Amino acid sequence: MSGESTPQNGSSRRPSIYDVAERAGVSHMTVSRVLNGHPNIREATRERVLSAIDEMSYTRSTIARALATKRTMRIGVLVDGPGQHGPNSTLRALESAARERGYSVSAFSVADDDNHRIDDGVLDLLTQGVDALCLIAPRASSLDVLRKQSIGLPILIIKDEADAEMHTAAVDQRAGADEAVRHLIDLGHRVILHLSGPTEWFDARARAEAWRDRLTNAGLEVRDPVVGDWSSDSGYAYGLSHDLGDATAVFASNDQMALGVVHGLVERGLRVPEDISVIGFDDLPDARHFLPPLTTVRQHFDALGRLAIRELLIAIDGGESDERALIQPTLVIRSSTAVPRSR
Repeated sequence: MSGESTPQNGSSRRPSIYDVAERAGVSHMTVSRVLNGHPNIREATRERVLSAIDEMSYTRSTIARALATKRTMRIGVLVDGPGQHGPNSTLRALESAARERGYSVSAFSVADDDNHRIDDGVLDLLTQGVDALCLIAPRASSLDVLRKQSIGLPILIIKDEADAEMHTAAVDQRAGADEAVRHLIDLGHRVILHLSGPTEWFDARARAEAWRDRLTNAGLEVRDPVVGDWSSDSGYAYGLSHDLGDATAVFASNDQMALGVVHGLVERGLRVPEDISVIGFDDLPDARHFLPPLTTVRQHFDALGRLAIRELLIAIDGGESDERALIQPTLVIRSSTAVPRSR
């Protein structure tokens, strides 16, 4: 039998002992007795359990490991804002890293306007018997809801702020934003505007704070940022109509808004980067194909997934994991930023 599974429901996760039990129509303890050769099992039941294991393409060694450790070998993941590039990419990275360690991932998505479903998500995942929980890209309100839960399992939050109650892992948002603004300052820009993400998002806050701190430390003026909604449309509206004054650069809090900013600026008759430079954050797969190709900050989601799973497994084993584990981002310089010229 193969060590990889192709579940019948189309999910990419590996089935657990509970999935095998459900397929066979028995309890997980019956599956345990079958695998351990218990004599008081009817032959028809034994055959049904073994057939379910074969049908689900699952290795008995993995199930045996789950039985021996009293674990389900499954991580529960709450995905806050699943439609955004960061949360979606982080989930895929977590799934890949978990598979490498013999674990599966069960995910529950919470829409941007429905943070109260965090309660439903926690209940859903706990019902599946997960060994730990991970919350991806939380908004402050979602994390507040989670704090009220009595879970009794290791919890890790994907955010770069330290947390007194839970472990965290993240790409260092402040470091990435600082690199972006420092790049613009090194080019000679002195008035650098910021189009931020929604202020309830921790990542947006961190990027805005780093932008403000870097300008302050350089002795440059800090003008009030405009708050976008992560979408290209909000960037477009900003680029088309915002009063730029004497600004020569815009730092957009993600690549999608940066794309919209460039579109809006060009439509109003400005050239990028000749008249104004634009820099983003994320390094979307298509960022290199924007016109002009976008200077941005690359988030290493694969490394983040491996780091988060490593920290969770350490916590599951009762070890001491890092309270705040960070991955360093990378500045990617392309054609949307240049030395400022007078307009």
